[in-house]
Amino acid sequence: MQGNQTLRRTLVRGELVRALYRLGRSDASGVLTLSSPSARATTRPEVFVLRRGAAVVGDMELARTMLVGRLARLAALDALDMTFEGGVTGVSPPGTLGAGSHGVALAAWARTHLEAQLDGRVADALVRDLAGVRIALRRDLAPEPTDEADRRMLAAMAVPRRLEQIWPLARTPRFRLLAFVHFLRGIDALDLSGIGADFAVSFERDHPVDPRRAAALRLLGVDAAADPEALKRAYRRLARALHPDLQPNVDPERRRSLERRFAEVTAAYETLR
Repeated sequence: MQGNQTLRRTLVRGELVRALYRLGRSDASGVLTLSSPSARATTRPEVFVLRRGAAVVGDMELARTMLVGRLARLAALDALDMTFEGGVTGVSPPGTLGAGSHGVALAAWARTHLEAQLDGRVADALVRDLAGVRIALRRDLAPEPTDEADRRMLAAMAVPRRLEQIWPLARTPRFRLLAFVHFLRGIDALDLSGIGADFAVSFERDHPVDPRRAAALRLLGVDAAADPEALKRAYRRLARALHPDLQPNVDPERRRSLERRFAEVTAAYETLR
């Protein structure tokens, strides 16, 4: 956010991390106020001074640790009222030096917070959710790479590819790649095309499929041998990723894209039922 713009929104769980990432990525300066609608009468709002995309803190490590803890606690709430007044100069905490000298970079915090959520269970769920789905990076939300591995992962997602195609190009441990993908999905930086793997040439040769049905199979990301349960699972996975009502805060252009792609997936599933 730039200039003197004011943003007011009610956030549900998961949206605060995305909002903070965007404020950090845009080098926003101003005053951020967060409060819980259910506890407004008994709890004071949390106020953060932002300078160039960082929440300003004192020069003590304890102050940084406490601020990170406050953000994590707020991110776990089911609902939050957020107000950001861009361009407003707030009172910095004691011990703070020049503008931006001490602070918690919000974009970096969002990445650390989301990647720390990945464990074996979350990794398995992520792989299941993205199985057969081509993913690509939204350039407007791409993070700054921190090392060569980041650069390889970002380059591998420059065009739509499946996870199993990205991994050899990224040349990084599987858990690190999944943590990075989990972070990108958490900030809504992944564009899910929903086009699955091409089905095996040998199977197609031995089991010819009508072109309309073949196109529907490719769209759902399953092969011609898929049973009704596999088709249902593939459709539900894509529906969760593409249903516009599950992404209420996207911009109008992206919502229209989601609506079109969701309609295509639904039509494909109806063709195969």
